[in-house]
Amino acid sequence: MNPLSSPTTSSVTLALGLDTRITLLAAGLIFLLALGLGVWKYRQMATSADHLAHPYVDIAHRAALLYSFATLLIAVFVELSSWPTGVNLAAAGVLVFFFVVAIASYIVHGALRDTTNQFDGASPATHVGMVALIVGEMGGFAVLLAGFVNGQFLS
Repeated sequence: MNPLSSPTTSSVTLALGLDTRITLLAAGLIFLLALGLGVWKYRQMATSADHLAHPYVDIAHRAALLYSFATLLIAVFVELSSWPTGVNLAAAGVLVFFFVVAIASYIVHGALRDTTNQFDGASPATHVGMVALIVGEMGGFAVLLAGFVNGQFLS
């Protein structure tokens, strides 16, 4: 008898929306990236004279860990939002896009070892990018939070 098919083994299947499944996939991929960045960080710590990774390798690792769990939180709001799938997916997509862009910029600085402060001598484009990040992340989450409030408290 196959122990995995025994009557005592139960399986739970949740019917998640496409928007939630895509957001959860993004969370998993970002977490996998964080684990890989942890290997890079460890390697730098193990081989450097001061046993420290480059600051932006450390930042990339920590940011990816935090963003992966933030994306899980976003998935909950996506699932409980009353907005249409496309609205939820767009709002979550904007958030995940900026999370990934931030991590990628940290990876680039860590790989190039070109700075320990990306705002030292920042160009106007950097500031425009930061404003876009702020508006995108806060706006995207505000859309999902409003959908949650609408669906869970007002409907």
